[in-house]
Amino acid sequence: MYKVNDAVIYASYGVCIVKSIENRDFTGKDVEYYILQPVSDQKSTYYVPTDREDKLKKVLSRQEVTSLISGMPGEDCQWISDDYQRKEAFRKVIETGDRHQLISMIKAIYLHRQQLSQTTRKLHSIDERFLSDAENILYDEFAYALEIPREKVPDYIREHVIL
Repeated sequence: MYKVNDAVIYASYGVCIVKSIENRDFTGKDVEYYILQPVSDQKSTYYVPTDREDKLKKVLSRQEVTSLISGMPGEDCQWISDDYQRKEAFRKVIETGDRHQLISMIKAIYLHRQQLSQTTRKLHSIDERFLSDAENILYDEFAYALEIPREKVPDYIREHVIL
């Protein structure tokens, strides 16, 4: 069970702080909720039932993030040619938020984009959206763990990846 002031990842919404744990009656039944406030949006609040703790993940530590970044070149990535299969695979990666799968997906999209640029073609808009979603999920967590602004995360990764 998470405690007040714990930093958690909530689905694809990013890093949130557990502001309180309270009983609320939203559906005619008193249920205990984690009250979450996103780090990137102080105006929003999410209510997650404590029995749905599987929707939350502990934020990685600074050491875990630096280890993940240094391992990025070794992450396997494969492009899925079939549009429907790729869309479903990418949707599942975003849904689960598995950091290694997110990195593999980002790498696959980057490499495919490079290949397309040689033929003056562009990525499908859905692939661009998945790339943006994956980067947002990872970069929010990395920024929080590394205690740097989110916009500095890509530079930090480039500086610390050992090729």
